[in-house]
This record gives sequence, structure tokens and C-alpha cells, in this order.
Amino acid sequence: MLKNLVQDSNVVDLGLNILAANDKDAAQLRDLFHSNGVKVLNLISAPGTGKTELVVRVCQELNSRECSVGVVVGDCATENDAKRISRVCENAIQIVTQGVCHLEASMLANAIKDLDLSSLDVLLVENVGNLVCPSDFDLGEDLKIALLSVTEGEDKPLKYPDLFSSADLIVVTKMDLVEPCETDMAQIHRNINQINFGVKVVETSARTGVGIEALCDFLLGANCRNKVGVGQVNSNS
Repeated sequence: MLKNLVQDSNVVDLGLNILAANDKDAAQLRDLFHSNGVKVLNLISAPGTGKTELVVRVCQELNSRECSVGVVVGDCATENDAKRISRVCENAIQIVTQGVCHLEASMLANAIKDLDLSSLDVLLVENVGNLVCPSDFDLGEDLKIALLSVTEGEDKPLKYPDLFSSADLIVVTKMDLVEPCETDMAQIHRNINQINFGVKVVETSARTGVGIEALCDFLLGANCRNKVGVGQVNSNS
């Protein structure tokens, strides 16, 4: 039964049609973002990696640099994350997907329709906590950012190669827990380079603030996805 389902051309075509429609919407979003001079960052990770707290820290740092920031948060249910982020960002918007495990370009377009993009420098998109589906859906972003917590295990990039191989930047979170978790950071870097050689890696701790300035330096200085150089920065730079 399962074999027949996988081989059914109609099932395959449906998936391709969904992605094709999304890519069309994403292209329109990308044009909209670029015409308004907004840099868009798509953050993807598993649940519990610390995306929301990292977003809060990044907002605070960008605010201190007089950058205007907007945030869109995707969750299957609740508006808890947007409420947390709204304390440091007045342009925080929640998308409740009603169980859908990823954001799509049409969802993002609908969420930002009343947002004054021309007033923003950066738009952070906190995707639904999931390491599989969000990596397939273009949101018109400039940078796709994969987050990896030191609590998740060193082999996470090997288990989810689609995300980590397509990421323009990889952010390691919860560095304050390296010692308690006995995390082998050298092995994490080896695994990342095996999947996406030379990708930029930034080690951070939202709790202590370690790496937040370096992360924001890279975010503001990185080229857009349609320019040469993104994802080609040496991991030791």
C-alpha cells in the first residue's frame, strides 16, 4: 500500500505544484522586500532550540544600533512568542498555522500586509519549530538561518542534511550549556562542514549574550541570497 502511494505520480505532482505555487509567491515577496530595502532573515530550528530568546536578544542589539526591526513568528498554536518579542519590538506579528508544520510565502504575505516595510531595516521570521518542512518553503528571505542547540546532539546536521546544507548561516545556541551537556563542539563543527563546507557558523548564548554582537555584525553585513558570497564565508572567520 505504502509502496503504491509513493509511486503514485499524482501524489508527486501535487507536492511539486504546492512548491511551485509557493516559489511564485516567494519571488513576489522577495521583489517587495528588496524594493523597500528590507533584509529578511528566515530562522529555522527544532522546538526548544531557543529561537525566540535569540530573536529577543537580536532585537535588543539591533535596537541599540538604531536599526528598525520587524518580527513575524510562526507557531502551530498560541500567540505566546509574539507577546514575548513585543516587549522589545513594536512590530511583532504572530502567525498561528493551526497545526501546519511550516510557514509558506502566502502566510507571510498575508501577515505583513498592514506592515510598513519601508520603515524597516530588518525583518526576522521565526519559522515553526521543525527541521524538515520549513527548509523546503522559500519565504522570499535573503538569508536562511539554521539554529542548532548544544543540547540537541552533535549529529543533528547529519540527521537533517537538507536544512543544514541549504543554510546561509548556522547559529549554535545555548553555549552556556556546553560544559553541563558535555557537548563536543569540535565534532559539531566537523559535522557542519561535512554537510555545508565553509558555511558561516556563529556560537551564541541568549542567556549570557555571548556571540550576539558578532551575529548581528554578520546579519547586517551579509550579502543577499541573490548575490555572490552568501554561505561561502569561512567558518573560522
